Amino acid sequence: MQKGGLGICLTWRAFMSITIVLLLLASLTACAASAQKRRERAETHLNLGTAYVEAGDYTAALRELLAAEKDAPNNPKIHYYLAIAYFGKGHNEFAAAEAERSVNLKNDYPAAYNLLGTIYYAQGRYDRAIAAFNKALADVLYETPALTLYNQGKAYFRLGNYPQALNKYREAMEKDARRELVPLIEMETGKVMYAQGNYPEAVIHLKKATELAPVLVEAHYWLGETYIKQQKSKEARQAYETVVRLSPGSEFGLKAKKLLQFMDT
Repeated sequence: MQKGGLGICLTWRAFMSITIVLLLLASLTACAASAQKRRERAETHLNLGTAYVEAGDYTAALRELLAAEKDAPNNPKIHYYLAIAYFGKGHNEFAAAEAERSVNLKNDYPAAYNLLGTIYYAQGRYDRAIAAFNKALADVLYETPALTLYNQGKAYFRLGNYPQALNKYREAMEKDARRELVPLIEMETGKVMYAQGNYPEAVIHLKKATELAPVLVEAHYWLGETYIKQQKSKEARQAYETVVRLSPGSEFGLKAKKLLQFMDT
């Protein structure tokens, strides 16, 4: 009886062990399936959020991206697009936090570093912007270094470091293989020359910018400002009138309108 009892006991223990293993396997399988569903859900929301970002519908983008974050809180791409969406809506503090989260999760993410630098620039944190841009440029595989160099030049300009700003604009020009940034680089170079009091050189660059991009309102405005410094009222008037014609309700359009009224008095 003792031997039989021991056999029954051992059989029962073996049965319980197998049952526990089977339950654990079933639980792990269920967890894996649940995790897979969360990943798929997050990917769907991320794709929709990205599409809304590209369409400029930042409110809809936030709705989808926040839903994606619930299922995949450590996905750096989700935080990158959340930063873009918040930035697009003017919520710069939230945007900076999301961009910082993105680069903390993925250190080799040059696009996110460039975005972070752009947000810092908008906040007036120019030193931090430059540091973020440097992180983007440190990645040899980064595909758009010209844009980052251009942005970095603007940050140096805001800090009053004109030589370094010009250096960055020159580097951006060299890296801009498709020549898409040339009008903007010419304009910003003209603004540096204006700030340094080199008005003849400023005119050269600003005119080049308006020739390459006739609808570049800011370049026309600064061309007018430069002509005023040179006491060329006729040329200044033409530049301001172009600004008003192109964009009467913009910041530069309203400024140009006031200047034209002043010139008429």
